[in-house]
Amino acid sequence: MKPQKKIWMDGRFVPWDEAKIHVLTHGLHYGLTIFEGIRAFQTPKGTAIFRLDEHIERFLNSAKIYRMDLGYSAKELKKACIDLVRSNPAKECYIRPIAFTGYGEMGLNPLTSKIQVAIASWEWGAYLGDTTKKGVRATISSWVRIDSRAMPVQAKCGANYANSALAKMQALSAGYDEAILLNTHGVVAEGPGENIFRVKDGILSTPPASSGILRGITRDTVIQFARDNNITFYRNDATKEELYTSDEVFFSGTAAGIAKVREIDGRTIGDNGTPITDKMAKLYDQTVHGKVARYLKWLTPV
Repeated sequence: MKPQKKIWMDGRFVPWDEAKIHVLTHGLHYGLTIFEGIRAFQTPKGTAIFRLDEHIERFLNSAKIYRMDLGYSAKELKKACIDLVRSNPAKECYIRPIAFTGYGEMGLNPLTSKIQVAIASWEWGAYLGDTTKKGVRATISSWVRIDSRAMPVQAKCGANYANSALAKMQALSAGYDEAILLNTHGVVAEGPGENIFRVKDGILSTPPASSGILRGITRDTVIQFARDNNITFYRNDATKEELYTSDEVFFSGTAAGIAKVREIDGRTIGDNGTPITDKMAKLYDQTVHGKVARYLKWLTPV
């Protein structure tokens, strides 16, 4: 990670190396953190943040679910993101807002802990590296996606990602690029940090929210692309066998972008190319870089 100049922390900008917390910070011990992943891209009119409104809305919804009073409005948080990108040298960057139960109290009850809020940005390439072009090798994880009866999966909470980290480590240790998690009912949920789509006979589909997924902003973007391009689309459950026999499979996410999956558990996915995946990837790239007029509404100029 290449250090930047500033991090926004509790309402003010501090030097990168001075954005520190105490080792007894409550959220560090009990996982009470909520966060977002947002990207800013270069466009013909300068740097712009992609779907900032939707990301900040989800951030605030996560806070509401966890009964966190952030102390900042959506308008204030969006301004902080914009000002942060302006203040740092990397104009095409990843932006990470985070809120957590702070230092001062210990124990399972988080309600007595103050809430701290910070926003950082840095340069970050494609999360899955060059595999996004040649295709990802994935495996069905033996770790099961957390159930909404145990943890609120619609909140982007740091604690949820211990589940993701276990699946990721298992996949990498077995020689794969990424994992795919099933839910407690044995149907496909998502990747450790991505939503998943499949194509069969020209029909695009993705697991519904009821499958225990996080409603991704990039997932929503792909769904809108499908509607606007008259691609038949459904939200429906799928088994791992249906993934194996798909014509196309791809991941979507702010960090990953649109990343095609070429293989799952040693089974090659499809044999007639990836036309819908390629279309979505190209349209996404053009959109985030401000080259598609109808989607300029999703870009917040910096």
